[in-house]
Amino acid sequence: MKKSALLRTGTSILLGTATIYLFSMCKPGNAKGQDGVITGADSSTVATAAKDTDALQPPPPPVLDTALYNARIMHITNGDSSGKWPVKDVYPKPGAILPFKRVVAYYGNFYSKRMGILGELPEDEVLAKLKGEVKKWQEADSTIEVVPAIHYIAVTAQGSPGAGGKYRLRMPFSQIDKAIAMAAKIDALVFLDIQVALSTLQAEVPELEKYLKKPNVHFGIDPEFSMKTGKKPGSVIGSMDADDINYVSGYLAKLVNEYNLPPKILVVHRFTQAMVKNYKDIKLRPEVQIVMDMDGWGHQARKINTYKQFIYKEPVQFTGFKIFYKNDLREPNSHVMQPHEVLKLKPQPIYIQYQ
Repeated sequence: MKKSALLRTGTSILLGTATIYLFSMCKPGNAKGQDGVITGADSSTVATAAKDTDALQPPPPPVLDTALYNARIMHITNGDSSGKWPVKDVYPKPGAILPFKRVVAYYGNFYSKRMGILGELPEDEVLAKLKGEVKKWQEADSTIEVVPAIHYIAVTAQGSPGAGGKYRLRMPFSQIDKAIAMAAKIDALVFLDIQVALSTLQAEVPELEKYLKKPNVHFGIDPEFSMKTGKKPGSVIGSMDADDINYVSGYLAKLVNEYNLPPKILVVHRFTQAMVKNYKDIKLRPEVQIVMDMDGWGHQARKINTYKQFIYKEPVQFTGFKIFYKNDLREPNSHVMQPHEVLKLKPQPIYIQYQ
């Protein structure tokens, strides 16, 4: 990724001119002067004409609040003085979620109780619990609005090869529809996540295009289960290269531009250095906001160290942090980290995921 100077660009609006012909009824007291201006018209006629004229004007295009963007960036940088953060980049397109809002997501798959909270509890309980976490994060940092998200694994790595020999299983669209409907109940964002296994991003991403066209649907990719060596998922930790991430961000950027969508968020899971190769070559685009998500579990000290070693030291754009309700309790003297603990990190994660 090449760091470029932060562009401070203004927005210009070009308004076309329209010739509008207003015809008045032939009423007593209404006359049309030679200059084309309606004279002697009653107030209701003038008001109606003005309203019709306004209706013909196109709405102004959305504009990014660059001053607020800069302020939020500095807020989540959290006083870091290393020069690594904040990452210098072009501004996103208007409508960007980050860093204006912090996303708190529940992760998993409806078919599995082992893959995350989404499959462990009934829907109503999941949504109530998620809203509770959102409230805690909002109380911990009132500066940034906190919004909920449903992060659904739409393609899961498998222990068996399956019919195509790719060791991955695509979820039926009915399950993805269920995730989207579930999110709608609390006005939450949606993330679709894929574990490609022995398949490829080029084969899997287009299968979800009809969902990625939706303005509230974002994306996630998991290098852990990208098995480029051909080994079985779970036997070794997989990896992705900058080229893989650039392919996905380019695909999303094309959809954003083609369908006039707000910028997409792309979450990349990471808990080792080898999981993401050539990070400096990752391209940043105004249409896509990249989150490098610390995906490791364990004692809080271990998680913080993983964040510092593999997220902080190799800056891409934004950062995320995963919290495991169960796995984070496996080691002695460990606990589920609370918002105030995570917010001490530099930079502060802007995306939080619970599994």
